[in-house]
Amino acid sequence: MVRRINNLPPEISPRNPRKPAAGFGAVLVGVLFLLAMVACEQRPVETPSPAAQARTPEQQGKYIVLIGGCNDCHTGGYAESNGQNPPESEWLTGVPVGFRGPWGTSYPSNLRLTVNEMAEDEWVNMCLTRKSLPPMPWPSMNLMDEQDLRAVYRYIKSLGPKGVKTPQTVPPGQEPATPYFDFAPQHLERLQNLAP
Repeated sequence: MVRRINNLPPEISPRNPRKPAAGFGAVLVGVLFLLAMVACEQRPVETPSPAAQARTPEQQGKYIVLIGGCNDCHTGGYAESNGQNPPESEWLTGVPVGFRGPWGTSYPSNLRLTVNEMAEDEWVNMCLTRKSLPPMPWPSMNLMDEQDLRAVYRYIKSLGPKGVKTPQTVPPGQEPATPYFDFAPQHLERLQNLAP
């Protein structure tokens, strides 16, 4: 990886302190993404059979929501409390704190309202086909088993609608009116220190 970064043209090199290239962060994110994709391609990717088994689809869906980390972004206060808060009755209502990066600023949606507004088949189709903004792991969602997706839908649906819609995506270059996490790489000059 270091060799590839060092071989970048000088106009986008992190070692050119006189002329930092515009968009280098986006290039770095892209390079890291491609490297991750190459690493994953070393073994064939097969859609796994559903491993989550429970007495009801709702219990199976809750299990998948928990191990999938859905609450980490889609439930305010969950990650900060190490999963101790809020109570389940408040889960998956979205968070108005954005994730800002080269793609703009995206927000973790209120899944309870999303599920309430669509049929189960629409949910499954969206999860299997949608290509959208980070940090939502759409490539992983696209590989989920249909039975697992239906279980997640039924679990979220069982919680009932609650809360309000989260803000719309803010395009790149525009300042969001909400708080946000900055996903832009910082101190790229420190890459030099990682070379062997």
